Amino acid sequence: MSTSQGLRDWLLTEEPTSRRQARLASWYKGWLTLRSNTLAMMGLFVLTFLILCAIFAPFLATHDPFAQNLGQRLLPPGEGGHLFGTDSLGRDIYSRVLYGARISIYIVLLVVMVAPLVGLIVGTVSGYAGGWIDVVLMRITDIFLAFPRLILALAFVAALGAGIENAVLAISLTAWPPYARIARAETLTIRNSDYIHAIKLQGAGPFRIVTKHIWPLCISSLVIRVTLDMAGIILTAAGLGFLGLGAQPPSPEWGAMISDGRQYILDYWWVATIPGIAIFAISLAFNLLGDGMRDVLDPKGGNS
Repeated sequence: MSTSQGLRDWLLTEEPTSRRQARLASWYKGWLTLRSNTLAMMGLFVLTFLILCAIFAPFLATHDPFAQNLGQRLLPPGEGGHLFGTDSLGRDIYSRVLYGARISIYIVLLVVMVAPLVGLIVGTVSGYAGGWIDVVLMRITDIFLAFPRLILALAFVAALGAGIENAVLAISLTAWPPYARIARAETLTIRNSDYIHAIKLQGAGPFRIVTKHIWPLCISSLVIRVTLDMAGIILTAAGLGFLGLGAQPPSPEWGAMISDGRQYILDYWWVATIPGIAIFAISLAFNLLGDGMRDVLDPKGGNS
């Protein structure tokens, strides 16, 4: 107990003695802020639960998600050993929802690794360089922002071809402009700071200034935007799957599952409703967690 209390006092000290202590103290205070937000913790719990379900899907699934059994088609939830019932081909919906979580999280992770990085590079280069470079990059960004994300993603997927990889690429191509705008705004407020001028006098070049001194200050704003955008990424991926342009059959993608069940929605509600609830749960979890992360990472220290 005394060791735990001593560690807590060490993390909460007002006068850290090293950079490592200051960094760990900042993370710990952020965690305390997040933990005090009940809705954010609820979102974190639901998201952690869904990620664990996706990781351990082979052990949690009760049936093969691809196995068809026309003799047991459209069984209601709980009948015949099927927790969430079966679809029009007799496939177990519970097992397919578990494996579908893998696809949705996989899409989110890939988009999050691509879109913010592209937006960060475009935004910081535009804001720091200024002049005609800024004008050209921002006009390109405006072109992408002029179209609704799903419509633009549909256009890219139609050009690239249906498939989960092309869907990820299309969503990434439509998701980067807001990050570029945020990074540019942050860069414009930073580039004329006194410490940037001091770094220039020490001989630092534009590349070092951008990567070592501007990027770190843009990260917190981008992380906030990423956590709030994840629900939109999920919905866009589900929309592409619903229209048959995302993950292809027999892949258990949630949007495609809703599309398969829409013709049975009145008589066999569970076929489309169960994957719809899964999309709602993960989207709500990301939104709640994103709102909490905004409070933690707000550079002004204000709460929403």
